[in-house]
Amino acid sequence: MKFKKLFFFALLSFSLVITGCDKKDSNLSDAVAQNIPKDVTLDLKTTTGEELTVKREKGIWSFDKYENKSVLVVFFATWCPPCKAEIPHLINLQNKYGKDFQVIGVLAEQDKSNEFVTSFVKEYGINYPITNSEANFNFADAVGGVDGIPAMFLFDKKGQMVMNYTGATQEEILDIDISKAIGK
Repeated sequence: MKFKKLFFFALLSFSLVITGCDKKDSNLSDAVAQNIPKDVTLDLKTTTGEELTVKREKGIWSFDKYENKSVLVVFFATWCPPCKAEIPHLINLQNKYGKDFQVIGVLAEQDKSNEFVTSFVKEYGINYPITNSEANFNFADAVGGVDGIPAMFLFDKKGQMVMNYTGATQEEILDIDISKAIGK
C-alpha cells in the first residue's frame, strides 16, 4: 500500500514537471502579428494600474522599478492548471528573495477584465505584480516567443536572460537558479 502511494506521488510530481498548457489555447503567437525589433521598449500595465516599462537594448533587459534585482517573468493563464499549481511556489520564492528578486506575472489571455484578474490575484494570494494588457503579447514575442504556459524567463541583476522554463517547474529547481542569478 505504501508503495502505491509513493508511486502515485512520484508520478504526479513527474507529470507536473513536464506538463504545461498548449500555446494554441492562449493565443500568444497569434495575438500580435507585428515584427518586434531587436531593441524594444514595452509599457505593460499592472492590475493595480501601474505602468511597468520593460526594455531590451543590445541584448540586455531592464525592468523599471526593479533595477538591481533578478527578475522572473512568468507567462500564465487563469484557466491553466499547471500555472495555478506554481503560484504557491512563486509566492514562497518572492518572500524568500524579495530584497534581491522580483516575480512578474504576465497574463497570456486576451479580453480578461481587470476586475476578473484582480479577483484571481486575491483568491490565490499572489504577492507579485500581474500585468494585464495587449503589450503582454508583444513582450512574449520579444523574449523569443512563448510555446506553452506556464513559461518563465529568469534574468540576472545585470539584465541577462539566464534561464527559461516551459511547463510546471519544481520550486527547488527555481530556488537554485534564482540563488545563482542573484549571486548567492
